[in-house]
Amino acid sequence: MGKKYIIALDQGTTSSRTVLFDDTGKICGISQKETEQIYPKHGWVEQNAVEIYQSQLETLHNVIRENNVDAADILGIGITNQRETTVLWNKNTGEPVYNAIVWQDVRTSKLCKELKADATLNAYVRDNTGLVIDSYFSATKIKWILDNVPKAKALNEKGSLLFGTVDTWLLWNLTKGKVHATDYSNASRTMIYNIKDLEWDKNMLDRLGIPESMLPEVKPSCFHFGNFTFDDHVIPLSGMAGDQQAALFGQACFKKGETKNTYGTGCFLLMNTGKKPKFSANGLLTTIAWGLDGEVQYALEGSVLIAGAAIQWLRDGLQLIDHAKDSEYFAEQVIGDSNVYVVPAFAGLGAPYWDMDARGSIFGLTRDTGKNHLIKATLESLAYRSKDLILAMEEDSGVKLAALKVDGGACANNYLMQFQAGILGTRVERAEIIESTALGAAYLAGIGVGLWKKEDILKNRKIQKEFHPVMEEAKRDKLYATWKKAVSRSMDWED
Repeated sequence: MGKKYIIALDQGTTSSRTVLFDDTGKICGISQKETEQIYPKHGWVEQNAVEIYQSQLETLHNVIRENNVDAADILGIGITNQRETTVLWNKNTGEPVYNAIVWQDVRTSKLCKELKADATLNAYVRDNTGLVIDSYFSATKIKWILDNVPKAKALNEKGSLLFGTVDTWLLWNLTKGKVHATDYSNASRTMIYNIKDLEWDKNMLDRLGIPESMLPEVKPSCFHFGNFTFDDHVIPLSGMAGDQQAALFGQACFKKGETKNTYGTGCFLLMNTGKKPKFSANGLLTTIAWGLDGEVQYALEGSVLIAGAAIQWLRDGLQLIDHAKDSEYFAEQVIGDSNVYVVPAFAGLGAPYWDMDARGSIFGLTRDTGKNHLIKATLESLAYRSKDLILAMEEDSGVKLAALKVDGGACANNYLMQFQAGILGTRVERAEIIESTALGAAYLAGIGVGLWKKEDILKNRKIQKEFHPVMEEAKRDKLYATWKKAVSRSMDWED
């Protein structure tokens, strides 16, 4: 029998990628295409939903062609995606009624403030959806489109409007409109899904005026969602999870207390909390990790809304570097501590602060501050924000972190990883395959078609490098205290 393959579709905020894995879990090929972000107004972030699908389809075709893979040898396809990003479309024509509203978008901040003024609703949202009321999630994005886009209103009245996060949008298109579904992990990021009852929450739907008829069916993460046809071969779409839950799965965090941090466009820390939801007293989110083998696994999550995007800002906005990877070299040119702090609150601050009105700030500038100091401080901000989350998570769970499993593009930066270990005082483990998001989607799809079992995933995981803390405790405490002061001064900036 020849080699068999699993494909992972990894649709992120800034690019669509397709990753080809062989039957041992090894990466055989990657195709990637960047996607445009649209900024119509201050604080608004959109994408063209058609471009999202077409770019994903193009990379899927490319990876098969470039690696000379026979479609008959592809056993299954897994989907992982940027979460919360919201698409509404005409179910008869497949035409989106508006651009996709991206998770970073803060246009519904005013509405969220009005909703948060109701203490009873605040408690209800936390206890039933696991989330906090925030513009980050899909619910108020859906309401905004229904309230502000005439085409959406008209289709809604006819019952011809569909909603989906990016996974649902891709699935609907890949199956040529036959399947309108999502999985537990993505549904749990909408703020209208009850994570205890495992159904769309009628109270939240009524409160926001969202009809249940437009919502997708919710399935386990490992499930035969439908089929994609390539060269007359039918390939099962057999796995699906939001990007951060997929990374948790790809890092083999199957036991309660195991934790991973993904350094992508945002930075996302997840801890497996087992078969029962654990609710946070420190502003963390409770989310569904995945549905598998007839069971649902839960996680605590902390979100840094701007992480790798801050490195892109150095490259594209300030033009201080030509490539993201150059940030490591320039940061290492700074001798000693620079005392410059960057708070990358470009889209407000997520957990544990949850301040939609915070804005990006730079502190500690002096006459001798140069570009190297700004690059170094921006990198360090990712580590500081991750520590914010880890301290909250340790307090909520009562578990002291033994090691942090890391993945995502920015974890390839050795300066950042060593600083992360130092500021945490904890060992950092970088996986051999840092494409954990795609790997998790591939594993779910592979399990779905009987190629792998969870035991195989544990055996496959290898550590590429460990970073051990060498920073003195007194220095660690001083640096972090100054970081907290910088954060406090960046908060409540927007009027």
